[in-house]
Amino acid sequence: MAAIRDFCRRCWRGLRGWHWLIQVAVVVGVLIGLTALGYWISDIYAFWDDAPDRGAAVVAGDVFGDFVKKDGIVYLDQGQDGQNWAPKDSLWFDNVAQGSDLVPYDFFLVLEQPDGSRIRSDANMNNRYRYLPRHATYNNPDALPIGLVKDFYDGRSFMGFTCAACHTGQINYRGTGIRIDGAPAMADMDAFLNDMSRDLSLAQKPGPVHDRFVRNVLALGHYKNEQDVDRDLSIYALRLLTYRIVNKSDTAYGYARLDAFGRIYNQVLQYVLNVPDIRSALDEAVADGKITADELENTGINALLESFEGKILNGADRDQLFQKLALLHPKQFFYLRNRIFIHPNAPVSYPFLWDIPQHDYVQWNGIAANSGLGPIGRNTGEVIGVFGTMDWSRSNHWTLAGYFSGQGLFNTSPIDFSSSVNIHNLGLIEHKLATLWSPKWPAKYFGSLDGKKVRLGEAIFARYCQGCHANIDRSAAGRRVVAHMSAQSNIGTDPQMAVNSVNYVGYSGILRNTYVDVGPGSLLLDKKAPVAALLTKAGRGVVATSGGGGKSWLRSFFEWLYDVIFSLRTNDIQGSMKNGDYHPDTTQAPFASVMSYKGRSLNGIWATAPYLHNGSVPTLYDLLLPAAPMPGDPADSKYRPKTFTLGSREFDPVKVGFMPTKVQGASDADPCPIVKPPAITCFVFRTEKLGNSNAGHEYGARDRTLPDGTVLKALTDPQRWALVEYLKSL
Repeated sequence: MAAIRDFCRRCWRGLRGWHWLIQVAVVVGVLIGLTALGYWISDIYAFWDDAPDRGAAVVAGDVFGDFVKKDGIVYLDQGQDGQNWAPKDSLWFDNVAQGSDLVPYDFFLVLEQPDGSRIRSDANMNNRYRYLPRHATYNNPDALPIGLVKDFYDGRSFMGFTCAACHTGQINYRGTGIRIDGAPAMADMDAFLNDMSRDLSLAQKPGPVHDRFVRNVLALGHYKNEQDVDRDLSIYALRLLTYRIVNKSDTAYGYARLDAFGRIYNQVLQYVLNVPDIRSALDEAVADGKITADELENTGINALLESFEGKILNGADRDQLFQKLALLHPKQFFYLRNRIFIHPNAPVSYPFLWDIPQHDYVQWNGIAANSGLGPIGRNTGEVIGVFGTMDWSRSNHWTLAGYFSGQGLFNTSPIDFSSSVNIHNLGLIEHKLATLWSPKWPAKYFGSLDGKKVRLGEAIFARYCQGCHANIDRSAAGRRVVAHMSAQSNIGTDPQMAVNSVNYVGYSGILRNTYVDVGPGSLLLDKKAPVAALLTKAGRGVVATSGGGGKSWLRSFFEWLYDVIFSLRTNDIQGSMKNGDYHPDTTQAPFASVMSYKGRSLNGIWATAPYLHNGSVPTLYDLLLPAAPMPGDPADSKYRPKTFTLGSREFDPVKVGFMPTKVQGASDADPCPIVKPPAITCFVFRTEKLGNSNAGHEYGARDRTLPDGTVLKALTDPQRWALVEYLKSL
């Protein structure tokens, strides 16, 4: 024992010059340990909710004709073996906050629609917007529908969105409602946000609605007086009205779709705006004769811009700016909108989430790599799009975040990308989703599969489909999904989403003259730059920045350090080249590869209608039909429908998709009449609209010559049904 002590003393004396370093390492280790302990305790609380029914509720009298028995909601086995996706994980996914701050929480609880009902009522959330209802549980005491959550930032509570808002589906069949985690939602987020904007504006107007709104907010006890309520009401009514105008699209989204990228792009363009670029847009408007110099002077825009000179605009600054711009004539305002922002006119289906953490590239066009911190950056972009608070400012000293966000090693005034984005939860979401399995065909409810047809369909699939849609073991812990990218020019599906990703540019503002790695190298951001590059740069800046919301820098730094280490340690995906027949990125065309669409494994595909990336084909059977007639087609040929209705959750287990919506009073001439009260309508999908084409992906629908000269004949109708039967089994 004495010999051991003597040896330790000699070692310590030998390390005398390193004592300070050892002490620092110990302190850092202790702080990281305390951070991990704090997260462990908070995560225990987050997973505390363990209601066996997961809070599932049913709305009586569904206006779409759907019927679910009182206790008729069920969940499928998606890894619920006690180790993986258990009911408590599902509940956590529904409620986990990510930093989304849409409106003050109390506002959402009491906000009224024009008919006097509260927007948050189950009837409105289910019938109008198709968000899935829930009863109150431990972590959801106010019984918010799936995907809506009480989030906290800087000492305040907000209503925000969770991932489940777009990625939890329900399929109804003969009185049973089957909820599927990670499946596309039926939600109409566009209508929800537009109506929220309308209702906030109505609450602003003097009168009984305003008085009742203020009284109900004050009764909740978080606001001191009417003036404070009116101040926030003015702010959030303006913000949502601005969002509504900026993102106005000529292409209606409807149920189960959103141009998420287009709206994220516009949020980024708003956050990076600076005074020189605003002046540039105004100068162009004056030069084009759209606005006069006197009009700018009279609205006070010039004086406001002078007060902003040299600073990064914060939320309050942008509020003032849009208040002044709103004084212009609507045509002038829309002209400026078109100069500064992009058109989000490429709605796509909400992608399904099982196997996403196992992908090499994600998103419909493979724009996001999944290696390293890629998943955190991707999810950060999503939070930016769903009203994360961006408290960006200019630092007056060197910061580690400035270096990690690529602003230079010796930059003494880098941009501070502080925000409400919950990096910890984003990493945890991605880690937990790695245990989510795809849903298997529930024979208990839909009937058993025809084994003979399945075997025939499997052979057809191997010949016609497997080149792009590889089979995987849905439950294998080490499974990997290689995305097969097909150039849009080859696959022939609607190009709008991919075209927008490649072609949209915008003012780089505060990001100008910085570098971002894209395609084959680094891109120096000019006055105007590809919006995809701006999103990449902004997302990396947010991920590289610790803190926000009043936390101390020390706590913020160690939380950030822990989150980065956790995300890197739990992500096994490494950087790799894309697979498929896409056009490669070049220095001249750094985004050429995203002019493609992704083919992925099809396990669980039966639960993800409607089909194609833009949701333009209602059923799997329809997807195997030609898109449109061609010369020489037989007289009895069948084609994909040009129009169909969406809104109902009632399932068609034969064709595999949702049944046509049946709204009270519907007719062939008016399949989606407005029902009042409340104002409810289904949605007619029209494939002739921009972004809605149902063309392309006609593999098996027509004869196809392979590169080696082999001709794959068009499938017969019995072969189509056999293939559909096999796809149900995946």
